Amino acid sequence: MGIDLLTQSVRNIFHSPGGRQGEFERPVLDSARQSTIPGLYVIGDLAGAPVIKLAMTHGVEVIEEISRQNRPTTISDDVLDVLIVGAGAAGLNAALAAADKGLSYVLIEKEQIANTIEDFPDGKWVYAEPDSVPPKGKLWLDGATKEELISRWHQIISDNELQIHTQEPLVSCTRDKQNIFTSTTSKQTITSRFVVLATGQRGNPRKLEIPGEDQEYVYHRLYAPNSYRDESILIVGGGNSAVEAALTLCKNNEVHLSYRGDSFSRVFATNSSALQRAVEEGLITLHMNTVPLKFLETSVELQRTTDESLETIPINHAFVLIGSELPRDFLKSLHIRMEHDWPGTPWLSLLLVLLIIGTLALVPQYGAPAFGGSLLGFLALLTSAWKGNRYSLLGASFILWYSIYGIKVGDGKEFWPFTGWAYTQASFLNRSWAFWYTVLYTTLMSVFGLQAMYRWGIKKRDRFQIWRYTSLICFQWIFFFLIPEFLFQYAIEYKWVGTSLATDPQFAEQAWRSYGIIYAWPLFFYTFFYDPHILWVVWGLLLSFLILPLFVLFHGKRYCSWICGCGGLAETFGDRWRHLAPKGARSVQWERMGTWVLILASVVTLGFLLKDIVSLLRNPAEYGMWFYRVIVDVWLVGIIPVTLYPFLGGKVWCRYWCPLAKMMQFQSAWFT
Repeated sequence: MGIDLLTQSVRNIFHSPGGRQGEFERPVLDSARQSTIPGLYVIGDLAGAPVIKLAMTHGVEVIEEISRQNRPTTISDDVLDVLIVGAGAAGLNAALAAADKGLSYVLIEKEQIANTIEDFPDGKWVYAEPDSVPPKGKLWLDGATKEELISRWHQIISDNELQIHTQEPLVSCTRDKQNIFTSTTSKQTITSRFVVLATGQRGNPRKLEIPGEDQEYVYHRLYAPNSYRDESILIVGGGNSAVEAALTLCKNNEVHLSYRGDSFSRVFATNSSALQRAVEEGLITLHMNTVPLKFLETSVELQRTTDESLETIPINHAFVLIGSELPRDFLKSLHIRMEHDWPGTPWLSLLLVLLIIGTLALVPQYGAPAFGGSLLGFLALLTSAWKGNRYSLLGASFILWYSIYGIKVGDGKEFWPFTGWAYTQASFLNRSWAFWYTVLYTTLMSVFGLQAMYRWGIKKRDRFQIWRYTSLICFQWIFFFLIPEFLFQYAIEYKWVGTSLATDPQFAEQAWRSYGIIYAWPLFFYTFFYDPHILWVVWGLLLSFLILPLFVLFHGKRYCSWICGCGGLAETFGDRWRHLAPKGARSVQWERMGTWVLILASVVTLGFLLKDIVSLLRNPAEYGMWFYRVIVDVWLVGIIPVTLYPFLGGKVWCRYWCPLAKMMQFQSAWFT
């Protein structure tokens, strides 16, 4: 019972952070899009390529990867080089590339060629987005109607005599000890060295799962828009499919478009402009920040997400176009591991964590043997994680960052079991652990920042990303390392700040306050506490309540991803787990926690500033300061978010708890 409860508790947090189980999951893939099964690749929509052009690129790149792996001479001739599953843009381009490379292949498709595009409404325009990326491979792509695109693709298939078997779904796929795949279809058995899965996910339309959705007038696809005339129609969704359906149907009908967000940020620019014109002309009625609550016999009940008010709209038809469900059961049947799967047992990991903590508590008494025991326990935890126990990875991440931040709080104030000894032991070369922590932080940002810069900027020739990562790394080095650790002391020693300030102990002995040059209240929470020099107070007020609001007015929250050291660690070290960031309605609800942290920061600040005036506030203010420091400055800034980087992405602190980010969000809303 206990293990089931613990396991379920972990899965409730990590398994489906986007809402419904599996809604935003992807298969676990490496940089070459190889799954956890060696030799089985996943490309196209399943691998995060939502548009045709990017899916085509996947098809070419996966064959280039496979062609670099020489065929063993011991394999019999009846074993294909590659089996391609799915005849969409990714699969067709992969087949064309395989033929050009001289690889033996077969492409199987459970329905018809380009089935997703065939399901588009008649006359639908297919975009060749993104414009900045040229199409890759032999498959033709340009802005065209559905019918023209399908016709051209069939001609290319015929001209290249592609080996395609339609109406032949994949039933099972296994891999033997000789690394040969045996794939069973509805018609035959195929053996191959590699399998490329390009099935997409649009064949599984996502549903709202609300009362009345099973009624006949509620659809999840739009096939023949011209058959609807002079009717009241509801479209649900905020993507290109929903917007395009609304634009098509509004020519002959009264159209209502419901979307849970406050803007259509995911649609193409052409669709956005056309939608704006249609709304201005009264052809489409927008219902923003709304979700359908229930479908009645001749109407739909919408609920506003901002105030939960209700609105009933009479309708004849409804089209729920909110994307597609991942074919999770199919992928799991092939034994492909998903991003939010939690293999392994939590009990082994929990026991190892307790062993590590227990032996660390014995270090003051037994010294090196106790520390060695804890180190062996940590190595065992890493070994378990390397073998696939995800609970062990969580435990190892927690132990690592709990140790780093639990020791950093100060000599004699360390968290148990480090209290009274760890800060001194971790300080060496006449430098405290706080200094070496800053060195570690800067190193992580620099190394992983350069990797992220190459991935998103240099490799993609994106100057914006190059400058962004350059800014983050430079701000970290200059303002969060060199100035507080070296340049401030030099400024005092050589009187660069003037004799008056250099000889003023109130200023000269508080190098740590130089973090406040860039960090504004309430992120740099101690701006106005603990006997600050008037210079720091004035600068803190200007930065927090004048300079930063003006910055937000013109640049939004760019401070977080260009300047801030906390956001910098998330954008650099946390970049490798960016795709695991929670999405969906539940993650939006989690973001409300930042408001409460901002309120707590405000209350504690006010209490601490008034404690000398109102004597009754002295003890509550001191306790509030201690509470804020431990809970927010250590746990919510450091231990918890960095521990969770490999599981919930790098933006945990920034999205859910940072009071400065929340304050900038409010300021941005006020300005607009």
